[in-house]
Amino acid sequence: MLAVLFLGDIVGEPGRSAVIRRIPELKEKYGLDFVVANGENAAGGRGITGKITIDLLRAGVAVVTSGDHIWDQKEIRAFIGTEPRLLRPINYPAGAPGHGAIVLETPKGKIGVVDVQCRTFMMPILENPFAAVDAAVQQMRTETPNIIVDVHGETTSEKIALARFLDGKVSAVLGTHTHVQTADEQIFPGGTAFICDAGMCGPLNSILGRAVEPIVQRFVSNMPAQFPVADGAVRLRGAVVEIEEKSGRALRIFRVDEPGDSGLAQSAAAAANDYKGEQESGSENDVAS
Repeated sequence: MLAVLFLGDIVGEPGRSAVIRRIPELKEKYGLDFVVANGENAAGGRGITGKITIDLLRAGVAVVTSGDHIWDQKEIRAFIGTEPRLLRPINYPAGAPGHGAIVLETPKGKIGVVDVQCRTFMMPILENPFAAVDAAVQQMRTETPNIIVDVHGETTSEKIALARFLDGKVSAVLGTHTHVQTADEQIFPGGTAFICDAGMCGPLNSILGRAVEPIVQRFVSNMPAQFPVADGAVRLRGAVVEIEEKSGRALRIFRVDEPGDSGLAQSAAAAANDYKGEQESGSENDVAS
Protein backbone atom coordinates (compact mmCIF):
# COMPACT_ATOMS: atom_id res chain seq x y z
CA MET A 1 0.00 0.00 0.00
CA LEU A 2 1.13 3.54 -0.83
CA ALA A 3 0.26 6.30 1.64
CA VAL A 4 0.21 9.74 0.01
CA LEU A 5 -0.29 13.04 1.82
CA PHE A 6 -1.67 15.91 -0.25
CA LEU A 7 -1.47 19.36 1.35
CA GLY A 8 -3.68 22.24 0.20
CA ASP A 9 -2.48 25.70 -0.80
CA ILE A 10 0.47 26.86 1.32
CA VAL A 11 -0.06 30.53 2.25
CA GLY A 12 2.92 32.78 2.93
CA GLU A 13 5.71 32.40 5.44
CA PRO A 14 3.45 31.09 8.23
CA GLY A 15 2.18 28.27 6.03
CA ARG A 16 5.48 27.25 4.49
CA SER A 17 7.37 27.37 7.80
CA ALA A 18 4.76 25.14 9.42
CA VAL A 19 4.87 22.66 6.54
CA ILE A 20 8.67 22.50 6.63
CA ARG A 21 8.62 22.09 10.40
CA ARG A 22 5.99 19.37 10.56
CA ILE A 23 6.58 17.22 7.46
CA PRO A 24 8.98 14.81 9.23
CA GLU A 25 6.49 14.23 12.04
CA LEU A 26 3.57 13.80 9.67
CA LYS A 27 5.51 11.23 7.64
CA GLU A 28 5.99 9.17 10.79
CA LYS A 29 2.47 9.72 12.14
CA TYR A 30 0.67 8.64 8.97
CA GLY A 31 3.28 6.20 7.63
CA LEU A 32 3.67 8.28 4.48
CA ASP A 33 5.47 7.20 1.33
CA PHE A 34 4.96 10.38 -0.68
CA VAL A 35 3.99 14.02 -0.09
CA VAL A 36 2.50 16.50 -2.57
CA ALA A 37 1.83 20.13 -1.65
CA ASN A 38 0.32 23.03 -3.56
CA GLY A 39 2.77 25.93 -3.24
CA GLU A 40 1.27 28.60 -5.48
CA ASN A 41 0.64 31.02 -2.58
CA ALA A 42 3.82 30.28 -0.64
CA ALA A 43 5.66 33.55 -1.41
CA GLY A 44 3.94 36.33 0.49
CA GLY A 45 0.58 34.84 -0.43
CA ARG A 46 1.13 35.13 -4.19
CA GLY A 47 3.27 32.77 -6.24
CA ILE A 48 6.38 30.84 -5.30
CA THR A 49 10.13 31.33 -5.64
CA GLY A 50 12.96 28.96 -6.43
CA LYS A 51 14.29 29.16 -2.87
CA ILE A 52 10.92 28.31 -1.36
CA THR A 53 10.53 25.39 -3.76
CA ILE A 54 13.94 24.02 -2.76
CA ASP A 55 13.15 24.48 0.95
CA LEU A 56 9.92 22.49 0.57
CA LEU A 57 11.64 19.73 -1.40
CA ARG A 58 14.44 19.46 1.16
CA ALA A 59 11.87 19.21 3.95
CA GLY A 60 10.33 16.12 2.35
CA VAL A 61 7.73 17.33 -0.14
CA ALA A 62 8.19 15.19 -3.25
CA VAL A 63 6.24 17.37 -5.71
CA VAL A 64 5.09 20.99 -5.49
CA THR A 65 1.98 21.79 -7.54
CA SER A 66 0.54 25.21 -8.38
CA GLY A 67 -2.24 27.04 -10.19
CA ASP A 68 -3.23 30.45 -11.46
CA HIS A 69 -0.67 32.29 -9.29
CA ILE A 70 2.33 30.32 -10.54
CA TRP A 71 3.76 33.28 -12.50
CA ASP A 72 3.22 35.99 -9.85
CA GLN A 73 6.90 35.98 -8.83
CA LYS A 74 8.89 36.99 -11.93
CA GLU A 75 11.93 34.87 -11.09
CA ILE A 76 9.91 31.65 -11.36
CA ARG A 77 9.85 31.79 -15.16
CA ALA A 78 13.59 31.14 -15.31
CA PHE A 79 13.59 28.66 -12.42
CA ILE A 80 10.66 26.39 -13.26
CA GLY A 81 12.39 24.82 -16.25
CA THR A 82 15.30 23.76 -14.02
CA GLU A 83 13.19 21.95 -11.40
CA PRO A 84 10.79 19.32 -12.80
CA ARG A 85 9.32 18.67 -9.34
CA LEU A 86 7.67 22.11 -9.43
CA LEU A 87 4.61 21.80 -11.66
CA ARG A 88 2.49 24.40 -13.41
CA PRO A 89 -0.95 23.53 -14.83
CA ILE A 90 -0.58 21.12 -17.72
CA ASN A 91 -3.17 22.92 -19.86
CA TYR A 92 -1.07 26.03 -20.51
CA PRO A 93 -0.43 26.52 -24.22
CA ALA A 94 2.61 24.94 -25.85
CA GLY A 95 5.75 26.92 -25.18
CA ALA A 96 4.95 27.85 -21.58
CA PRO A 97 7.92 27.29 -19.27
CA GLY A 98 8.02 24.20 -17.09
CA HIS A 99 6.00 21.01 -17.03
CA GLY A 100 2.55 19.96 -15.85
CA ALA A 101 3.26 16.33 -14.96
CA ILE A 102 5.99 14.15 -13.52
CA VAL A 103 6.61 10.49 -12.64
CA LEU A 104 8.90 9.73 -9.70
CA GLU A 105 10.31 6.53 -8.25
CA THR A 106 9.53 5.49 -4.68
CA PRO A 107 10.56 2.36 -2.75
CA LYS A 108 7.07 1.02 -3.50
CA GLY A 109 7.02 1.84 -7.19
CA LYS A 110 6.42 4.83 -9.43
CA ILE A 111 3.96 7.62 -8.69
CA GLY A 112 2.75 10.16 -11.23
CA VAL A 113 1.51 13.65 -10.40
CA VAL A 114 -0.47 15.88 -12.77
CA ASP A 115 -1.40 19.54 -12.20
CA VAL A 116 -4.42 20.89 -14.12
CA GLN A 117 -6.30 24.19 -13.90
CA CYS A 118 -10.03 24.67 -14.42
CA ARG A 119 -11.45 27.47 -16.57
CA THR A 120 -14.81 28.46 -15.08
CA PHE A 121 -14.48 31.92 -13.43
CA MET A 122 -10.71 31.62 -13.92
CA MET A 123 -8.65 31.77 -17.10
CA PRO A 124 -10.68 30.68 -20.13
CA ILE A 125 -7.73 31.08 -22.52
CA LEU A 126 -6.16 27.91 -21.12
CA GLU A 127 -6.51 24.68 -23.09
CA ASN A 128 -9.43 22.38 -22.30
CA PRO A 129 -8.50 20.78 -18.96
CA PHE A 130 -10.35 17.54 -19.77
CA ALA A 131 -8.42 16.94 -22.97
CA ALA A 132 -5.09 18.01 -21.49
CA VAL A 133 -5.29 15.86 -18.38
CA ASP A 134 -6.64 12.86 -20.31
CA ALA A 135 -3.67 12.94 -22.70
CA ALA A 136 -1.22 13.22 -19.79
CA VAL A 137 -2.85 10.38 -17.88
CA GLN A 138 -2.89 8.05 -20.89
CA GLN A 139 0.83 8.57 -21.35
CA MET A 140 1.54 8.26 -17.64
CA ARG A 141 -0.35 4.98 -17.32
CA THR A 142 2.24 3.33 -19.58
CA GLU A 143 4.63 3.79 -16.63
CA THR A 144 2.41 3.53 -13.53
CA PRO A 145 -1.23 3.16 -12.43
CA ASN A 146 -0.53 5.30 -9.35
CA ILE A 147 -1.47 8.84 -10.39
CA ILE A 148 -2.37 11.87 -8.28
CA VAL A 149 -4.13 14.84 -9.93
CA ASP A 150 -4.24 18.34 -8.41
CA VAL A 151 -7.31 20.00 -9.93
CA HIS A 152 -7.01 23.74 -9.30
CA GLY A 153 -10.38 25.39 -9.75
CA GLU A 154 -13.00 27.84 -8.58
CA THR A 155 -16.20 25.84 -9.02
CA THR A 156 -17.17 22.60 -7.35
CA SER A 157 -19.01 21.45 -10.46
CA GLU A 158 -15.97 21.59 -12.74
CA LYS A 159 -13.77 19.84 -10.19
CA ILE A 160 -16.30 17.07 -9.65
CA ALA A 161 -16.82 16.69 -13.40
CA LEU A 162 -13.07 16.31 -13.96
CA ALA A 163 -12.88 13.77 -11.16
CA ARG A 164 -15.79 11.75 -12.55
CA PHE A 165 -14.20 11.92 -16.00
CA LEU A 166 -10.98 10.48 -14.53
CA ASP A 167 -12.63 7.83 -12.34
CA GLY A 168 -10.84 4.53 -12.85
CA LYS A 169 -7.97 6.21 -14.70
CA VAL A 170 -6.15 7.78 -11.73
CA SER A 171 -5.73 7.07 -8.04
CA ALA A 172 -6.91 10.43 -6.72
CA VAL A 173 -8.23 13.81 -7.83
CA LEU A 174 -7.66 16.41 -5.13
CA GLY A 175 -8.97 19.96 -5.38
CA THR A 176 -7.15 23.20 -4.57
CA HIS A 177 -7.61 26.99 -4.94
CA THR A 178 -10.53 27.91 -2.65
CA HIS A 179 -8.49 27.41 0.57
CA VAL A 180 -11.55 25.99 2.37
CA GLN A 181 -11.43 22.28 3.16
CA THR A 182 -14.55 20.47 2.00
CA ALA A 183 -16.20 17.48 3.68
CA ASP A 184 -16.98 15.45 0.56
CA GLU A 185 -14.05 13.02 0.55
CA GLN A 186 -15.04 9.76 -1.13
CA ILE A 187 -13.93 6.98 -3.43
CA PHE A 188 -15.75 6.78 -6.75
CA PRO A 189 -16.89 3.41 -8.21
CA GLY A 190 -13.82 3.12 -10.44
CA GLY A 191 -11.46 3.41 -7.49
CA THR A 192 -10.52 7.11 -7.69
CA ALA A 193 -10.37 9.05 -4.42
CA PHE A 194 -11.73 12.60 -4.46
CA ILE A 195 -12.07 15.71 -2.33
CA CYS A 196 -13.35 18.96 -3.80
CA ASP A 197 -10.83 21.09 -1.91
CA ALA A 198 -8.02 20.02 0.37
CA GLY A 199 -8.04 23.36 2.20
CA MET A 200 -4.98 25.46 2.98
CA CYS A 201 -1.83 25.45 5.06
CA GLY A 202 -1.90 28.88 6.62
CA PRO A 203 -3.12 31.15 9.43
CA LEU A 204 -6.37 30.04 11.05
CA ASN A 205 -7.51 33.51 12.17
CA SER A 206 -7.72 34.89 8.66
CA ILE A 207 -9.75 35.17 5.49
CA LEU A 208 -8.24 32.55 3.18
CA GLY A 209 -4.86 33.16 4.85
CA ARG A 210 -4.95 36.97 4.64
CA ALA A 211 -5.43 39.50 7.46
CA VAL A 212 -9.11 39.85 8.31
CA GLU A 213 -9.68 43.60 8.63
CA PRO A 214 -8.42 44.80 5.21
CA ILE A 215 -10.58 42.26 3.40
CA VAL A 216 -13.65 43.10 5.46
CA GLN A 217 -13.12 46.79 4.73
CA ARG A 218 -12.72 46.08 1.03
CA PHE A 219 -16.12 44.41 0.98
CA VAL A 220 -17.64 47.25 3.01
CA SER A 221 -16.11 50.18 1.11
CA ASN A 222 -15.17 48.77 -2.32
CA MET A 223 -11.93 50.74 -1.97
CA PRO A 224 -8.56 49.23 -3.00
CA ALA A 225 -6.52 47.74 -0.17
CA GLN A 226 -3.43 45.65 0.52
CA PHE A 227 -4.14 42.14 1.83
CA PRO A 228 -1.16 41.05 3.95
CA VAL A 229 -0.77 37.45 5.04
CA ALA A 230 -2.24 36.98 8.52
CA ASP A 231 -0.24 35.85 11.53
CA GLY A 232 -1.03 33.68 14.52
CA ALA A 233 -1.82 29.99 14.82
CA VAL A 234 -1.49 27.91 11.64
CA ARG A 235 -3.41 24.84 10.50
CA LEU A 236 -2.17 22.34 7.94
CA ARG A 237 -5.04 20.90 5.95
CA GLY A 238 -5.13 18.28 3.24
CA ALA A 239 -5.89 14.62 2.75
CA VAL A 240 -4.20 11.24 3.01
CA VAL A 241 -4.90 8.72 0.26
CA GLU A 242 -4.01 5.06 0.66
CA ILE A 243 -3.47 3.32 -2.68
CA GLU A 244 -3.15 -0.32 -3.71
CA GLU A 245 0.06 0.14 -5.66
CA LYS A 246 -0.37 -2.72 -8.14
CA SER A 247 -3.75 -1.54 -9.42
CA GLY A 248 -3.59 2.16 -8.59
CA ARG A 249 -7.00 1.99 -6.91
CA ALA A 250 -7.59 4.12 -3.84
CA LEU A 251 -8.41 2.08 -0.74
CA ARG A 252 -9.06 4.97 1.63
CA ILE A 253 -9.12 8.76 1.80
CA PHE A 254 -9.37 10.87 4.94
CA ARG A 255 -9.00 14.55 5.70
CA VAL A 256 -6.02 15.94 7.59
CA ASP A 257 -6.27 18.98 9.87
CA GLU A 258 -3.07 19.43 11.84
CA PRO A 259 -1.70 22.28 13.97
CA GLY A 260 1.32 24.03 12.50
CA ASP A 261 3.25 23.81 15.75
CA SER A 262 4.73 20.54 16.98
CA GLY A 263 4.01 21.38 20.62
CA LEU A 264 0.36 22.04 19.88
CA ALA A 265 0.13 18.73 18.04
CA GLN A 266 1.53 16.88 21.04
CA SER A 267 -0.86 18.71 23.40
CA ALA A 268 -3.81 17.88 21.16
CA ALA A 269 -2.80 14.22 21.05
CA ALA A 270 -2.44 14.11 24.83
CA ALA A 271 -5.84 15.76 25.30
CA ALA A 272 -7.44 13.28 22.91
CA ASN A 273 -5.90 10.36 24.81
CA ASP A 274 -7.10 11.79 28.13
CA TYR A 275 -10.61 12.21 26.74
CA LYS A 276 -10.60 8.68 25.37
CA GLY A 277 -9.50 7.36 28.75
CA GLU A 278 -12.30 9.24 30.51
CA GLN A 279 -14.87 7.86 28.05
CA GLU A 280 -13.62 4.31 28.48
CA SER A 281 -13.61 4.69 32.25
CA GLY A 282 -17.14 6.12 32.22
CA SER A 283 -18.41 3.26 30.08
CA GLU A 284 -17.03 0.69 32.46
CA ASN A 285 -18.58 2.45 35.43
CA ASP A 286 -21.94 2.63 33.71
CA VAL A 287 -21.85 -1.09 32.99
CA ALA A 288 -20.86 -1.86 36.58
CA SER A 289 -23.74 0.14 38.00
